[in-house]
Amino acid sequence: MTEIAETHSAPAPSLTTRLEIVPLVLFTAFAAAPLLAAYSGAEGYVLSLLTRVMIFGIAAMALDLILGYGALVSFGHAAFLGLGGYAVGILASHGFEDALIQVPVALLASAAFAFVTGAISLRTKGVYFIMITLAFGQMLYFLATSLAPYGGDDGMTLASRSLVAGTDWLENDFTFYWVCLLCLFGVYALSRSIAASRFGRVLRGTRENAIRMEAIGFRPFRFQLAAYVISGMMAGLAGCLLANQAEFVSPSFMTWQRSGELIFMVVLGGLGSLHGAIIGAAAFLLLEEFLPEILHTLSFFLSEETRSHLAENWKMVFGPLLILIVLFVRGGIMGLLRRPHHG
Repeated sequence: MTEIAETHSAPAPSLTTRLEIVPLVLFTAFAAAPLLAAYSGAEGYVLSLLTRVMIFGIAAMALDLILGYGALVSFGHAAFLGLGGYAVGILASHGFEDALIQVPVALLASAAFAFVTGAISLRTKGVYFIMITLAFGQMLYFLATSLAPYGGDDGMTLASRSLVAGTDWLENDFTFYWVCLLCLFGVYALSRSIAASRFGRVLRGTRENAIRMEAIGFRPFRFQLAAYVISGMMAGLAGCLLANQAEFVSPSFMTWQRSGELIFMVVLGGLGSLHGAIIGAAAFLLLEEFLPEILHTLSFFLSEETRSHLAENWKMVFGPLLILIVLFVRGGIMGLLRRPHHG
């Protein structure tokens, strides 16, 4: 009987092991990438692309904390990216170029904006919450376009990357890559600890049944607002890194389309899976980067003019492709790993 019980319970550890090894493989791959890039002959391109993946991985995790665990569909989360980016740009333009000043200011600005807008937005539910977060995001977007001293609609170019304690460490692409990886790991570790804590359990309980959580003595509004503020601060950090990576800040950081892309990244990777959010960001950005070339190659049987036209209008394929993945790969990419494998 003991042998039968062990036989029946064997697949469960296998599934758990398979899921737990994903973040280990993911961070090992990010750590090994610079070493491989050094021998590829295209290290600048590889580092730039993967740095961008990690930055958007942080932003996607920030959104997943409230979307995957709290069922709060924020359609204005890119506003925090813009806040982080503009904190770097505006402070640098006034002579405050050190990240030790810029990052705390960005986090405080993101926390304040999240607290005020979250306190209002969280008093609504469903589509009303989506629309009011969109409205706040667009409000900040139009504010940024009106900032003529800081480039207005054209944005502003940074003279250099942020200093760290007066040194220009971040000017080196390898150093900046490792800083982004450290931030990614830090945000991931913090998010996991939050999700596994009592706070995270209450947040998930609120997602399932807010009325029941109130009945047993919890106030869902407070937990949701705290999660919203933490999420905003994480996205603000991603905005700081994005501004340094691009050495440019513009209102395009905070458009509603960018917020939609973040939602797609989270859903593509798998809701409620923090490393799934990173994988979703990687899949989204890599598809965006290589799809034009793939389409050009696959359409070899067409005329050169048609192939070029198809490659130029690759977004007409990209959009439906993402929708098909979301519809038919239930649970996103992480959902594929959760499915039992037989044989």
